[in-house]
Amino acid sequence: MITQREQDIAALRAFNRTYTLKLGLLQPKLDKSPFTLSEARVLYELAQRTDPTAAEIGRVLHLDRAQLSRTLKRFTDAGLLASRDDPAHGRHRLLALTEEGRATYQALEAATCEVVGGLLESLPEPRRNRLLAAASDIVGIFEAASPPSPSLRGLRPGDLGMVIARQAILYAREYGYDSDYEALIAAILAEFHQHFDPARDDAWIAECDGGRLAGSIFLVRGDQPGVGKLRLLYVEPEMRGVGVGKLLVDSCVKRARALGYERLELWTDSQLVSARRLYDRAGFSRMDVRQERFFGQDIGSETWALDL
Repeated sequence: MITQREQDIAALRAFNRTYTLKLGLLQPKLDKSPFTLSEARVLYELAQRTDPTAAEIGRVLHLDRAQLSRTLKRFTDAGLLASRDDPAHGRHRLLALTEEGRATYQALEAATCEVVGGLLESLPEPRRNRLLAAASDIVGIFEAASPPSPSLRGLRPGDLGMVIARQAILYAREYGYDSDYEALIAAILAEFHQHFDPARDDAWIAECDGGRLAGSIFLVRGDQPGVGKLRLLYVEPEMRGVGVGKLLVDSCVKRARALGYERLELWTDSQLVSARRLYDRAGFSRMDVRQERFFGQDIGSETWALDL
């Protein structure tokens, strides 16, 4: 049986094969130039930097020292590169493209842009937009210096519909809920919007990685005075494990206290193990559990509460 890890590896390798083929990176020379891919990248880095050293270029590109030395020597012999002593460090040599080197770089850059532009123009606009968005995501993932840091914001137009759609899709996929759950979420949020009272209600949208939707939670008034309800907590699958759920629950509890609620209640399903763990850590206690039929299946219907 193929493991998830093996599937993931195969997916990334398939992307790499397609990417290198489409951009012509398997050819001996890049974009009809006299340079290999690694040589072209060295030329690019030299053009982007002021007086770099060979060590700096090597660190940036993770190139073997001997390979980089051969490339720099070839550039120097071809009249593309000049070097001089570093006045601040006698053992260092500062590198700079010559006038001919600059012209060569510009010609290569123009040829590369032409190839990439042709590839983009060959795609229908919807696919082109998807490709560009995916490329931006890939760069962001690899260049991120630290794990995703979640942040919270209030509701904007479109958020309620987005939350309904995402929760309905995810709970159907992960727990087998039918469309009754989507109808319930829609009814809850329609009532929330129509009867919103800032003195008793609130909502948060969690975001990570440059504004990507990470989850949501809602605070609404309960059926009894002094009792609030925590509703519709969810976290996007790829954002789990980085503190999104805890941030949402803690913010809801803190806001409920600030609004003067004496007690906070919630309903959940026994299947939602991660959510139940969050509630337990936040101080909630399970008050009631019973087997009921909801959303097309038999579930463990649980009520939890926290005295504030």
